[in-house]
Amino acid sequence: MCQLPTAVGNRSHTSGRRGLMASEQLTILIVDDDADARRIYSTYLRTKGWASFTAVDGRGGIDKATELSPDAIVLDLAMPRVDGWTVLKHLRGSSWTVNIPIVVVSALTSARDEAFHVGCDAFLTKPCPPEVLWLQLCALFRLRMAARVGMGLGSPEA
Repeated sequence: MCQLPTAVGNRSHTSGRRGLMASEQLTILIVDDDADARRIYSTYLRTKGWASFTAVDGRGGIDKATELSPDAIVLDLAMPRVDGWTVLKHLRGSSWTVNIPIVVVSALTSARDEAFHVGCDAFLTKPCPPEVLWLQLCALFRLRMAARVGMGLGSPEA
């Protein structure tokens, strides 16, 4: 089980909503044109008690990220029409989505450095087991909470 502090997530940053409590359900948006990847990640995250939403391309990912303000986004880079690079730049340029953690999951291993430069918070290489993705998300949420506690914005309680 991913043990999270009492207040995590993106919700109290730019959206103005209250912080997410550990007893509440974390929301993850998965943006990937690969139907199998979306299904595998979404199903696994749901078994962990998290809500997952999906988008089949970059345009849908931008729209859903803005609409849902999820606690994290899982993003593929190589997609038709609107690619993950465009999504990443757009989300980092919007005050509504700038603070949402983004985990890039891509077969483009040579893109790792550039993905971090553009603004991803973590980079995992495909094929990526869903357990590894979940553990990475847990680590990002713990780091986010530690930063909030350090700034006096959250509770250190577990």
